[in-house]
Amino acid sequence: MLEVKHLEFYYRAGRPVLHDVSFQLDQGEILCLLGPNGTGKTTLLNCLLGLRRQKGGTIVLDETDLSHLRIKERSKLMAYVPQSTGLAFSYEVQEVVMMGRVAHLAPGAAHTAKDREIVMQALELLHVDHLASRRFPELSGGERQMVLVARAIVQQAEYLILDEPTANLDYSNQIRILRAIRTLAREGYGVLMTSHYPDHAFLACSRALLMRDGYVMCSGTPEETVTGESLTRLYNTPVAVSQAQAFGKEFQVCIPLMETGDALGEENITAPDAASTPDG
Repeated sequence: MLEVKHLEFYYRAGRPVLHDVSFQLDQGEILCLLGPNGTGKTTLLNCLLGLRRQKGGTIVLDETDLSHLRIKERSKLMAYVPQSTGLAFSYEVQEVVMMGRVAHLAPGAAHTAKDREIVMQALELLHVDHLASRRFPELSGGERQMVLVARAIVQQAEYLILDEPTANLDYSNQIRILRAIRTLAREGYGVLMTSHYPDHAFLACSRALLMRDGYVMCSGTPEETVTGESLTRLYNTPVAVSQAQAFGKEFQVCIPLMETGDALGEENITAPDAASTPDG
């Protein structure tokens, strides 16, 4: 279990970026982190990955305090998938994915046949093994994102941290990535993903965490937390959550209420009071 307890972070004393952030994530779960721009989501990910040192609180994975681990040691426990990446050289896809094995290499050691087998297994799991010999810059946005997920998989970490994995992707590629994430959770990975699409919580995630201005507003199952009221407070714009039916099943969908927002006016759409906001 990954446990974040009372996490605090600030760049300047008295101006917290993260305030009393607490949550937990089990293996096999997908936690969707929702919040507006500038709310501290990326800073939270950086603290988890060890790129920023928290000012207070703890990050514990399987009873190990991660603050005691170096970056390389932490990378064996958590793997990171960025929104996008720029590579200085035109590497082949299999070479890009092989970069994820660095955490397991001794200094100066070369990749082994076992490493190459692990790389191909990751590509096959995501159904992109046919891209192995393609040049990374030649791929579409969706294909690149799948390759970055494969690179994270070969780290053989227990948890995957994904920063807006569907950013800048068309609709079909968004669904493709979400399906891959669900497959990884079934394989036993714990997944933390940020998103600007609340519907993704319903489509792929077992839990959701809503955060604004560095505070956790609420957390729980998507059905409990991703409501019209909570989203209206979170994004400071009116949102409704409605039921839709298709193929004999019911689905929940998020609908921004543009005309209602014009009628209400900004003065009637209030952001959460940080001093009284629950921490989940």
